[in-house]
Amino acid sequence: MITLALSKGRIFDETLPLLRAAGIEVLEDPEKSRKLILPTNRTDVQVVLVRASDVPTYVQYGGADLGVTGKDTLIEHGMAWGPSGLYQPLDLRIAKCRMSVAVRADYDYASAVKQGSRLKVATKYVGIAREFFAAKGVHTDLIKLYGSMELAPLTGLADAIVDLVSTGSTLKANQLVEVERIMDISARLVVNQAALKLKQTPIRAIIDAFASVAAQKAD
Repeated sequence: MITLALSKGRIFDETLPLLRAAGIEVLEDPEKSRKLILPTNRTDVQVVLVRASDVPTYVQYGGADLGVTGKDTLIEHGMAWGPSGLYQPLDLRIAKCRMSVAVRADYDYASAVKQGSRLKVATKYVGIAREFFAAKGVHTDLIKLYGSMELAPLTGLADAIVDLVSTGSTLKANQLVEVERIMDISARLVVNQAALKLKQTPIRAIIDAFASVAAQKAD
C-alpha cells in the first residue's frame, strides 16, 4: 500500500491533477467526508488527511510514504535541507504564493527599520521571521499566532506581520500593505527514503508522473 499525506484546501485541490497524471483518482471529497483516510481508484494507493504542518512529520517517520507540503512548512520545521529519512525530489510548482512582511497602511515601516527600532512582529512562521530580520540587523519581539494574522497590527498587538500572501486581497481589505517580500513559496513533493527503497517501482512511477506535470508548468 502506498500512502500519500495531503492537507485539505488549496494543496489538496491542486494535487488532484498531478494524481490523475499518475492514474490515481481520489474517490471521496474531503470537504464532504468525515474520513481521514480516503480511498482511490487503485487498491494499492490511499490518501491520508493531516494538518499542513504535520505532512513532513508523517512522511519522515513513516506514517505516509510521500506527501505534498509547502516550502514554508519545510523551512519553518528545519526540514528544508533534507533531514534524515526525508527526500525532496520535486518542486511541484503548485499552491504558489509568497512570504511577506505587512504593516498598517499608515505605519512608517521604512523609517522604523532604518532607525533600528525594536519591532513587534506577529507570525505563525517564527523561525523564518527571526532569520529574516536578524539578517537585516533589526531587533524583533516575535509573537506567535496561528490565525487571523491581520488583526495584530490593527489592534496594536504588533507593528508588522510575516505571513503568506497570494493575491493580497485580504491585506487590502484590512488596510494593510505588503512592504517586503521574504521569499517565493510553492508546494514540494516529499518522500520517505526507506519507503522509496522498499516500494521503488510504484513510488518512482508517481514521482515521474508528478515531474512531467511540473515540467509543463515550468514551460
